[in-house]
Amino acid sequence: MLIVEDNADVRTYIRGYLVPAYRVLEAADGIQGVNVAGESIPDLIISDVMMPKMDGYALCRSLKLDEKTSHIPIILLTAKAGQENKIEGLETGADDYLTKPFEAKELLVRVKNLIDLRRKLREHFSVGQVLKPGEIAVTSIDDAFLKKVMQVVEERLGNEAFSVEDLAGEAGMSRSQLHRKLTSLTGQSPSDFIRYMRLHRAMELLRKNAGTVSEIAYTVGFSGVSYFTKSFKEQFGTLPSEVNKT
Repeated sequence: MLIVEDNADVRTYIRGYLVPAYRVLEAADGIQGVNVAGESIPDLIISDVMMPKMDGYALCRSLKLDEKTSHIPIILLTAKAGQENKIEGLETGADDYLTKPFEAKELLVRVKNLIDLRRKLREHFSVGQVLKPGEIAVTSIDDAFLKKVMQVVEERLGNEAFSVEDLAGEAGMSRSQLHRKLTSLTGQSPSDFIRYMRLHRAMELLRKNAGTVSEIAYTVGFSGVSYFTKSFKEQFGTLPSEVNKT
């Protein structure tokens, strides 16, 4: 969690309720909040609206327009209770809105609900399901990110040396940023994601009888048939040699 709040007492208050369940980072203003979020890629951000240097609305817009951080749920805190203020906050891309003073229990419930929503999105990519951008409730930026990453992997499927570092470079992120982003959206690490893509392409080729098991294993970037067979069985619950058999 990242708390962005210029009042040290309020940061301490919020932190005290979050620490038992979450690892908490802090920022004292909006600019610092954007920098910390970009470096650490937290699972959720709680931000005050009225802050020096950069307010919560500007922070929210900045993070939601950045491919590295666009997926992070943001809860905005404000002392302004008017409906127009709430609408303004939601229009910046905020995921939830809480008016000060607030009950700590209510904040914890809202945090848990947003974390659970992310978990449900990740469960979409369960064993055997084909990953398809556009089928889950993510922003258009996140959808474009998934499409871009998938295209990069598709183009490198036959290269067994294609690495997580290569994928991060193509995505314009550090390895740790890519790991946090992909894990949050899909529940898979970059290495798992690459293997996932290779295995699903292998399944397509096997169903089309596009080659022997060995030929297809090498076509999708596996360096050995035994590891391919083991990975395929773990992913689909069947052996490659059993595909298309009645």
